[in-house]
Amino acid sequence: MVSYIALLRKEKESDFGVDFPDFPGCITAGRTLEEAHRRASEVLQFHIRGMREDGDPIPEPSSLDRVMADPANADAVPFLVTVPDTKTKRVNITVPEHELQAIDECAQRHNLSRSAFLLEAAKRAIAGEQMSGD
Repeated sequence: MVSYIALLRKEKESDFGVDFPDFPGCITAGRTLEEAHRRASEVLQFHIRGMREDGDPIPEPSSLDRVMADPANADAVPFLVTVPDTKTKRVNITVPEHELQAIDECAQRHNLSRSAFLLEAAKRAIAGEQMSGD
């Protein structure tokens, strides 16, 4: 798990806005504090997933001192949003060619990359779904 600083902003006659200094353009809002906090977690995870899919690097979290040193953040209330670890690791696997072709065809039918497909299959197996070797 990794935590990023979110900034809560509230102006008269508006909802609670949330932005992330480490992720320019990643913003959300909520009518209540609870809703803004929940949406912050959702939008950050969605934003990071999109960055990963696009091959963009995921930034390291900034320090609170650095974020609050920016005069534009003086009136914001910082809070932490924790998301699953964003680091990925390349691995090599050995697969029979005909099985790899079947994996690629199935992944394509589901609009997934090979890696995303294999990761989803692994997550399902870890969650306890039956595997053919059981």
